[in-house]
Amino acid sequence: MPAASAPTLHVVLVEPLIPQNTGAIGRLCVAAGARLHLVGPLGFDLDDRRRRRAGLDYWQHLDWSAYDDLAHFLRAAEPPEDRSWYAAARRGRRYDEVRYRPGDWLFFGSETVGLPDDLVDSRPARRIAIPMRPEARSINLAIAVGIVSYEALRQTGWPTGGEATATFS
Repeated sequence: MPAASAPTLHVVLVEPLIPQNTGAIGRLCVAAGARLHLVGPLGFDLDDRRRRRAGLDYWQHLDWSAYDDLAHFLRAAEPPEDRSWYAAARRGRRYDEVRYRPGDWLFFGSETVGLPDDLVDSRPARRIAIPMRPEARSINLAIAVGIVSYEALRQTGWPTGGEATATFS
């Protein structure tokens, strides 16, 4: 569904594998007014039956696009480099030390390997990370997207004017 206004953020998932994570991130994007970009290959199909099974039946409210691969996405979407942030486990500055702007692009990689090294390594000044204890191997993708997205919204402004209207399920 096309957005009625400019998205608050762009959330880019590169090769996500788990439909339930993507579903949770889609719901977050609806709540946040963000646009979701799904960059393939995906680890699941996007047909209606499977989307509903993964809890994605509210996607009629989601502003989203899908791309065959990273090269296709970069050509079609043209994310501005100075507005793009790349989540990299333990390889960037803290996500809350970044100064976000409305409409920034937040990149996240697959649940198993993260973002491609060539994408992240060539942009050291644009890498962000969520601090965690060394005993933790990683943070769930949907949780990581929520942490970073809501910090960006805290800095740039809430999509609903700042009212605390969330319900939790």
